[in-house]
Amino acid sequence: METTQVHDNPLVQRYAGKEMVALWNPTNRYSTWRKLWVALAQTQMELGLLSEDGTTPRITPPQIKELEKNIHNIDFARVEEHEQRLRHDVMAHIHAYGECCPLARDIIHLGATSCFVTDNTELILMRQGLTLLQNSLVGLLDHFAKFSRKYAGMETLGFTHFQPAQLTTVGKRACLWAQDFLMDFHEVSYRIENMKFRGAKGTTGTQASFLSLFRGDHQKVRDLDTLVSKKMGFDQVFPVTGQTYPRKVDSQILETLSGIGQSAQKFGTDIRLLSHRQEIDEPFETDQVGSSAMAYKRNPMRSERMCGLSRFLIQLAGNTAETAAVQWLERTLDDSVNRRLTIPQAFLCADSIMRIAINIVRGLVVNPEVIKSEVERTLPFMATENLLMAAVGNGGDRQNLHEVIRKHSHAVIAELKSGSRKNDLLERLKKEPEFSSINFEKVMAEGRFSGRAKEQVEEFLVAEVDPILKAKSEWTNQNTALKF
Repeated sequence: METTQVHDNPLVQRYAGKEMVALWNPTNRYSTWRKLWVALAQTQMELGLLSEDGTTPRITPPQIKELEKNIHNIDFARVEEHEQRLRHDVMAHIHAYGECCPLARDIIHLGATSCFVTDNTELILMRQGLTLLQNSLVGLLDHFAKFSRKYAGMETLGFTHFQPAQLTTVGKRACLWAQDFLMDFHEVSYRIENMKFRGAKGTTGTQASFLSLFRGDHQKVRDLDTLVSKKMGFDQVFPVTGQTYPRKVDSQILETLSGIGQSAQKFGTDIRLLSHRQEIDEPFETDQVGSSAMAYKRNPMRSERMCGLSRFLIQLAGNTAETAAVQWLERTLDDSVNRRLTIPQAFLCADSIMRIAINIVRGLVVNPEVIKSEVERTLPFMATENLLMAAVGNGGDRQNLHEVIRKHSHAVIAELKSGSRKNDLLERLKKEPEFSSINFEKVMAEGRFSGRAKEQVEEFLVAEVDPILKAKSEWTNQNTALKF
């Protein structure tokens, strides 16, 4: 059937990058199964697994060579035929592999259970997926660092409750976004560094089948577990499992990906708000259309897409939490279909989000005149905290001073809302006896309305971000072209 006649996956067709898509494709997944079968047989041979006569090697080098030669020789049509008959995906692949490896057919999957290939492959793919996301996070932090330094001193309105509060700087606000993603970087790095392999554990995790194969030799069974894991690139292996690795691993990893979604949705929402205020715009291409009806519109499409994807990603984490919670004893199969849907989608979604985030930060447009105009319009309000501190320093009662400022501020706001074009707050305060000792001109001339925002930018970047960018410099200067 033509691809236009079946439902596609938008994450694959529209949003995710080629590397992440390739990671989760069937060819990569099932060739990894075969690599695991090779690693198992090879290690069993190296440990001297013997036939029933106690002297003849059970596995020979020609068998291993045949298995290796056919790792990528997967006949998916044949696999499908087997699965329709057997109703078991792993057995279908064992039969298909055996048909192209007649010499080694009888040693494939020797002593193993299905989770030897399914679970270990999932761990391999998730670690590789986390590494791709880690690299993307470095690229994003690099662009945030450049943007933050460029605008470290540009004062802008800060907001609490989406109401004007104190001044901050454009660069300092970007550091808040960067800090969220920095936390994600550390969380992703922790998951990569501490991921354990399931290894060779047998049907219920007791390694009984392998102990039987090695005629009660516990050390060889322990070595099999460790060596297979090392062959597949893992230095750490779970000391105990049921039939599966702990499903809490999936939950922890998807919570990590959910964290990326949380950071991205916060960032994207802020850009949408700032775009409405016309202070900062996301990239907008020459021929880009904002609306099919309203030709003048310039919508923050990238940020909206990123927020929508983030919402989807955040919700996916609940599936793995539920799956971990409802596992029965050593294992129950209701996890399989849910994980088959949830885990690849989560990684594809996280990758899609990261690509958009990099694209946005790399092309952010700051509108200085709009920002300056807004600062000047509200500066009298912003100056009140400095005036308050100066008056307290001269012996004033902080609470009384606060009340005077509150009353006059609200009166001025009411007049501005009624159409007044003049903000005369400072003139009103000058007439109050509580502020008679204050040199208003001096306080205003000293400025410092954005505090240490500019200095905080450099301190944060030097201490927290620059070391990462230096250590992983090969992942800086990233550019992501969006498909649509």
